[in-house]
Amino acid sequence: MTHDAMEGATRSSASPRVRAVWAVLFVLLLIFSVFEATKYGGWVIVAALAGAVAPDLSFLAGIAGPHEHGPHERGRLPRRAVPVYNLLHRPLFAVVLMFTCLIPESPAVAVPLFNFGLAWLVHIAADRALGYGLRAADGRQR
Repeated sequence: MTHDAMEGATRSSASPRVRAVWAVLFVLLLIFSVFEATKYGGWVIVAALAGAVAPDLSFLAGIAGPHEHGPHERGRLPRRAVPVYNLLHRPLFAVVLMFTCLIPESPAVAVPLFNFGLAWLVHIAADRALGYGLRAADGRQR
C-alpha cells in the first residue's frame, strides 16, 4: 500500500535513511541546545523552550473557522494553516534567525536569539526524524 493510498496517514514517506539522518541531527542539536541553555540560564532557557514550541503555534491558524474535511481525516491541517505551518517548519528560517544573533551588540539579546533558533531547529529535526514533514496544499503530509 502506498503512502497516498493509506487513509488518514499522518506521516511522510521519507526513507528510513533520511529519517535516521534527521534523528542523529536531532540528538546533536538537542545536546547543543541543552548545553547552551544551561550554560547561560535565565532568559536563555525561556527562549529555548519558546523556540521548541514556536513552530507548532502554526496549528493555531487552523483552529478558528470551519474545517474543510471530516473527522475521518485525522492529521490533516486546515488549508489556511498550511502556508504558516510550512514556513515555520523550514530549517532555513531557523538558521537565519540564529545568524541574527550577530547583529545585536548586546549578548543579552544575541544569546537568547541564537538559542531560540537552535531550539527551533531541534523541533524541526525531531519532526522530520519522526516522519512529520511539510504539508501539501490540502493539509496532508507530503
